[in-house]
Amino acid sequence: MQSLEARPLLVDTSRITLRRITHEEFELLCQDNPELRLELTADGELVTMAPAGFESSEKNGDLSADVVIWNRQTKIGRTFDSSGGFTLPNGAIRSPDVTWIEKSKLANISSDIAFPSVVPDFVIELRSKSDSLKTLQEKMVEYRTNGVRLGWLINPQKQQVEIYRLGQEIEVLESPITLSGEDVLPGFVLDLSTIW
Repeated sequence: MQSLEARPLLVDTSRITLRRITHEEFELLCQDNPELRLELTADGELVTMAPAGFESSEKNGDLSADVVIWNRQTKIGRTFDSSGGFTLPNGAIRSPDVTWIEKSKLANISSDIAFPSVVPDFVIELRSKSDSLKTLQEKMVEYRTNGVRLGWLINPQKQQVEIYRLGQEIEVLESPITLSGEDVLPGFVLDLSTIW
């Protein structure tokens, strides 16, 4: 029996030709392959992502829950998990592990649009054991370059958090106990004890 890593990835591409993928073709791929986690780069490259491992999935759930609970109390925005995709101004379609968007940005977005053109205010990427740190750092820079106001790259393997703020240098924290949502998520404090 082949290991999961040795098996070829089967993607249903019967309705498109793989080359530079357009947004329309990306939507078809997602419809035809709902079990896959896909993203699209600004250059039209298709990115497939492995499902999160057992521990990473639990930690992602905890992170999402913390932001959801805060958001339900403040009612100033909407929270999305890693299944939600957003089209950035550079054309990339990304799915951060946790996304928060201030309510007014979503007022005129139709629910018929699969991957709306909207810049999240806040994102979290949680590095799993299979994630390339360099790739995640590039995504975080892309988020910031496209207008994301605050982003956290949480790296449990090194017990580090990289903080990406719009218009500022990256800040690296070693083994922080908590993180503040600053003025983007006012009053939000993330307890990292479940992550480390």
